[in-house]
Amino acid sequence: MADLSLFQEDVQEEIDGFGVDDYNSESDVIIIPSALDFVSQDEMLTPLGRLDKYASSENIFNRQMVARSLLDTLKEVREDEKDCIAVLERVTKLSEDSEPTVRAELMEQVPHLAMFCQENRPSIPHAFSKYLLPIVVRYLADQNNQVRKTSQAALLVLLEQELIERSDVESKVCPVLIELTAPDSNDDVKTEAVAIMCKMASMVGKDITERLILPRFCEMCCDCRMFHVRKVCAANFGDISSVVGQEATEKMLLPRFFQLCSDNVWGVRKACAECFMAVSCATSQELRRTKLSALFINLISDPSRWVRQAAFQSLGPFISTFANPSSYGQYFKEEECTNNMNEKSSEAVESNSNQVMDTTDESVSVDADITTEDSVASNSLVNFSVQLEADTEDESDRASKGTVNQHDILSLCTLPLESTVESEQNCPGTQAHILADLETGNRTISEQELYNSFHYWRTPIPDIDIDLELRQSESEVCSPERLVLKESSLGSPNITMATRKELEEMIENLEPHIDDPDVKAQVDVLTAALKASSLGTQEESKLSFLNMEIGYHHGLTEPGKINCKISRDDSAPLISDSVECIQSTLRYIHNDADLSTRSTFSPREEKKSKVQDVVPQALLDQYLSMTDPSRAQTVDTEIAKHCAYSIPGVALTLGRHNWHCLRDTYETLAADMQWKVRRTLAFSIHELALILGGSLTAADLLPIFNGFLKDLDEVRIGVLKHLYDFLKLLQQDKRREYLYQLQEFLVTDNVRNWRFRAELAEQLILLLELYSARDINDYLLPIAVNLCKDRISSVRWISYKLVSEMVKKLYQASNPLLLLDLLNKLVEQFCQSPKWSGRQTFVFICQALIEGDCLPMEQFAIHVMPHLLHLASDRVPNVRVLLAKTLKQTLLEKEYFLTSANSHQEAVEQTIMALQMDPDSDVKYFASIHPASTKHTDDALSTASSTY
Repeated sequence: MADLSLFQEDVQEEIDGFGVDDYNSESDVIIIPSALDFVSQDEMLTPLGRLDKYASSENIFNRQMVARSLLDTLKEVREDEKDCIAVLERVTKLSEDSEPTVRAELMEQVPHLAMFCQENRPSIPHAFSKYLLPIVVRYLADQNNQVRKTSQAALLVLLEQELIERSDVESKVCPVLIELTAPDSNDDVKTEAVAIMCKMASMVGKDITERLILPRFCEMCCDCRMFHVRKVCAANFGDISSVVGQEATEKMLLPRFFQLCSDNVWGVRKACAECFMAVSCATSQELRRTKLSALFINLISDPSRWVRQAAFQSLGPFISTFANPSSYGQYFKEEECTNNMNEKSSEAVESNSNQVMDTTDESVSVDADITTEDSVASNSLVNFSVQLEADTEDESDRASKGTVNQHDILSLCTLPLESTVESEQNCPGTQAHILADLETGNRTISEQELYNSFHYWRTPIPDIDIDLELRQSESEVCSPERLVLKESSLGSPNITMATRKELEEMIENLEPHIDDPDVKAQVDVLTAALKASSLGTQEESKLSFLNMEIGYHHGLTEPGKINCKISRDDSAPLISDSVECIQSTLRYIHNDADLSTRSTFSPREEKKSKVQDVVPQALLDQYLSMTDPSRAQTVDTEIAKHCAYSIPGVALTLGRHNWHCLRDTYETLAADMQWKVRRTLAFSIHELALILGGSLTAADLLPIFNGFLKDLDEVRIGVLKHLYDFLKLLQQDKRREYLYQLQEFLVTDNVRNWRFRAELAEQLILLLELYSARDINDYLLPIAVNLCKDRISSVRWISYKLVSEMVKKLYQASNPLLLLDLLNKLVEQFCQSPKWSGRQTFVFICQALIEGDCLPMEQFAIHVMPHLLHLASDRVPNVRVLLAKTLKQTLLEKEYFLTSANSHQEAVEQTIMALQMDPDSDVKYFASIHPASTKHTDDALSTASSTY
């Protein structure tokens, strides 16, 4: 073979460089050595010799091959340190190649070479820093775009893998990048250098970023000549902010961010809108509320549609940055309650011990760890509390004790909320705002008013206005027959509550909606108030309820604010029951519990019902407007989808007590014509249910959930994927109602959508813990049997596990009758099936039962194994093959059959002996082999998938 030669005619230019040994001009025949000759010549060369031979070749492809094989060459010479250094020196020489494709190929190999150097540092220390890193840094300014892009990607990989020393980052990488961003630098190079600086910030850490990268980044944000540079800075502003932290962000970055948000190029402003959430996360709550919210409103109303589109997409995430555990009502835990504060508040606790805490009459202690989920989810009422004004002497004594403790001020919950949305600088609820109110009032608040066990935990009460027409003078005591309050924050009409007739009318109006748990709570409270009003003065001496005088003092409060004064006047009648009715009604209206009442609100009143104090109201109004059809025409056709995507985060931020602000928007999204919007809601409804709690979920989410169950498959899959997560949040009676609807998931719009059925099987496995053994046997087992007969093997395999888990669940329930009934159904449906595929399914189920230890082996041997061994005489070889595998590789490995000799073991051995004599060679093989030698699940799986 070595003597054979290749012949080629004519074309002299095609033979150059092929090592022609002879040329016969008379016969025009070219004699070329064979390819084997080249191979033998290369094998005779050392790795360095081959490297030098092809690195100096004039053929571009040969030099590319050299770059591609550098790692292999290094591995060949790894034992010799000098040869490794020699290879790296060749790499440096190859990096100066004039061909861009060779340099790009070399740069693609640099991360692999760097990893090799890292693994072999003892033999070749500092090799990467000396030979490879300079190449990467030099290529960042290469004239060829492909080489630059490759070097940038390689640099990021090296930084991510921590292959570059921090000293090298400071001394070799950062100075080059800063130089490339100089004013006289090439425009493209400058833009790319800024981008790479921003991306590497999170990898090099806060210290290097703040010292070396941040000053140049701030300069680039103000680059007046190139908007591309400013756009890159704006796009990466959030990454830089998150690295340098809050102090540097507010001091150095925010002024530049404000400039970029008002840039004359819409692309820069759009980039700012896209990273707004990340920037907001790096600022304080006060700055976020006072400055960033106003800045974001400007972006939402930007002249450019693309900027508005990006701003609306970021609106929900930006609102979520206002989330605060103490404001969205998920939990609250009092960490420190000193004995001193307990002594100060003991009088207040005692004075409020007889007040109604909520509809369930549950009391709250000062030191208890309270979760608002309990109070809000149970629809507890917002209590309008009445406190005693202490005697003059006691009040003066307390006033003389000194200033109010700061912790007590922060714990103050008795001040009313603002009735209107104040300016963002004057934020209600903050410590500074409370102190301002105290100073403006020119009065000292008693310790009793500052803190007590009831006020501290309750939901803040809304402002109320007094109907001044019923007052004869500012100091006149309110009429005992009639007390009129108006919740100004809702703009609802005056609610008169004093006479029995009016209480009866309110109860009569609420009775048609008694099915609603919120309405039922209101009826119960109003009924109790109606009964209490008949007792009136008869039990005045027995009850510890207090009398209230509401005064409106122009000189002591700011215009539009309320000052409530408590009096001990013995002539004042008992009105505590009326107050209880008032607080019940206020919360009833505040939460919009009665749908018919909500529907009768005027547009102005409906708008006022959306008022809250967690986020700036302007931001929430813009978010709620995302469902407006006009937004889809003027901003983005998919704006409703973005609204639906972020609604769980917004709901978490606002808290469940502000769910009334989002309820209408959520219902609008759930009825949207675009299935993508409904699909988005379906995928997140379980998260929203977790945020809202059981009561609100049952009232507001269940109807929407039921609608999703009957929607398109694209929407139903969102509900199905989190079916367990949603149903576990419901009460037992509500949860059982869905047992009847699970069967509907077997029907899909497209019968080929087998993943839908596979997901159903996965969810049913999780749902087993939510239902009783009886429900599993009656409702879930028929679905599992149906899935075991599916045409797709992947669905069947999950269903086998489902059935085995059902058997395990029923066995643990200690209900032998149900367990036997289930096993009999499996035998009837599969073991006795006329189709061989059904009988094979029975073997698979038995295999799953054994492997999952779903039944004790003794129980399995009594109730299941006789039917299993009966299949040894099945006429279909595939059934017998699987039986042989199951018996030999699974059943006989159980301790029950290894350690004890019994009749069941004897029956298994006889069956195996019969299978070893089977006429089919495959059955004979699997019945004869040792279990440990070929225990491959893939064999069984392939058998299942290839059968039908």
